[in-house]
This record gives sequence, structure tokens and C-alpha cells, in this order.
Amino acid sequence: MTETIFAFLSIDSWVEFWWVVLGLTAQLAFSMRFIVQWIASERAGRSYVPVAFWYLSIFGGAMLLSYAIYRQDVVFILGQSMGVIVYSRNLVLIYKAKKADRLAAAEAAATDTTEADAVHHRPGPAAD
Repeated sequence: MTETIFAFLSIDSWVEFWWVVLGLTAQLAFSMRFIVQWIASERAGRSYVPVAFWYLSIFGGAMLLSYAIYRQDVVFILGQSMGVIVYSRNLVLIYKAKKADRLAAAEAAATDTTEADAVHHRPGPAAD
């Protein structure tokens, strides 16, 4: 049985077997990002890329990069390393935008409260 599996996977040892398992798991995670994006787009009724897409991209990409390094495949290494950088940068941009939106909302709420207080402020009796 072991010989059949090893022959099918073109491997010679259990170490290589576990690397192939890691590679397949990585590819599954990387591919799931498209399923997640598709479902999110269907729910939104338009093309939409959820944050989960970028996390799956980083997770799958980093695992595939590890597998590529083990296999010493320079094409695969270059492709995955650049991808992980881009996916990470997208997450940074997303979180910067969310932080800016929260700050703007807080400032708008503070301004609205100040304006409402000014409109509803009634001066007390004049002090002589």
C-alpha cells in the first residue's frame, strides 16, 4: 500500500509524503479564496472581494511558498513570494482605510453633538 501511494505521488519517503500533504493543503486553502469571493459576490449582488479572500491568499500563499522552497523550484518560489507581499499589502490598505473611516465617523459624531448642544443651549438668567 505504501509503495503504491509513494509511486502515485512520485516520492521516496514519509518526509516527502508530508510535504506533499502540506502542498495539497496549501493549494486547497489558496483555491478556497475564489469560492469565498464568489459566495460574497453572489450575496452582495456585485463583484466583491471580502477580507477573508486576502487572509486565505496569505495563508495558502505562505504554505505554497514553504512547499516551493522545499522543492527548490525557483519559478514557484518567485511567484508565491511576490503574491504574499501583494496580499499582505492589500490587508494593510484595507485596515488603514477602516481606521480612517472610524476616525472620520467619530469626528462627525463629535461635531454633530457639539452642534446639537449649541442649537439646544438656552442661556440661563442673566447675572447682574
